[in-house]
Amino acid sequence: MRVVMFGYQTWGHRTLQALLDSAHEVVLVVTHPKSDHAYEKIWDDSVADLAEQHGVPVLLRNRPGDDELLSTLRAVEPDIIVANNWRTWLPPEIFALPPHGTLNVHDSLLPTYAGFSPLIWALINGEPEVGVTAHRMDGELDMGDVVLQRSVTVDATDTATDLFRKTVDLIGPIVTDALEQIASGTAVWTEQDRSKASFFHKRSVEDSRIDWSWPAEDLERFVRAQSDPYPNAFTHHRGRRIRVVSAAVSEGRYGGTPGRIFIREGDGVVIVAGADARSGRNHGLLVKRVRTEDGTELAATDYFRTMGGYLTHRP
Repeated sequence: MRVVMFGYQTWGHRTLQALLDSAHEVVLVVTHPKSDHAYEKIWDDSVADLAEQHGVPVLLRNRPGDDELLSTLRAVEPDIIVANNWRTWLPPEIFALPPHGTLNVHDSLLPTYAGFSPLIWALINGEPEVGVTAHRMDGELDMGDVVLQRSVTVDATDTATDLFRKTVDLIGPIVTDALEQIASGTAVWTEQDRSKASFFHKRSVEDSRIDWSWPAEDLERFVRAQSDPYPNAFTHHRGRRIRVVSAAVSEGRYGGTPGRIFIREGDGVVIVAGADARSGRNHGLLVKRVRTEDGTELAATDYFRTMGGYLTHRP
């Protein structure tokens, strides 16, 4: 089949590599220009560079609404479009143009976690597994019929970085297998259950701010979900921002006011957590390592030299 690929960052790079390694002909690649957005500088293998290395024409677009792009797509006569990590909406005059439509590859187990940063949100929410879905694009965000879906288990210590590495390895096989089924006419398309759908927005600085009213178990996952190289979970101490690099759930149960810097436990410092912390029935968040705004990383026991005081939402 003649394939046009829309994609960006490492997800798009892996997709394009799978297409280049397949029996199909990649006739055009459309990708975004480089961005200064914090989350778009992570896992930023260049789709454009890979395409150019293989002599595939490249178009750079932030949004795909211009006549030049549409006329170019019509001229190359694709049998199918394959998209992965395309960051803006594709209009129907594009996604419905090829005979086989557009195959979108999304890093969640649709219909849940449609939209942006699904691995981070899924880890925060304690999901037992994550995965990759290949589906036919339609007019609703990530809601088209599914042709293939593969999953991996979320282990107890997994970070968002671990989940990225697990799921990015699924991209090549799922692209190859989906295209083989479509080309051979054996693909079985399954409608998504819209009653189970959930949609998530792009992440911003505000989404990494620690809320000490959350239970410690949730906060421990919140920290793991924002592991390096992602922007870390952060809080404020004495008016200065500090980032929590690693943490665990405390062994003991501690009562009081959420955010209180309470006591040393093992190799960390316990911060009181949970909206009902006054009950004394909650575990605290055992903060183990922190990073200051100048990039200095310290053991929490070295940073918090004295107990008392509070970690706060704002300076």
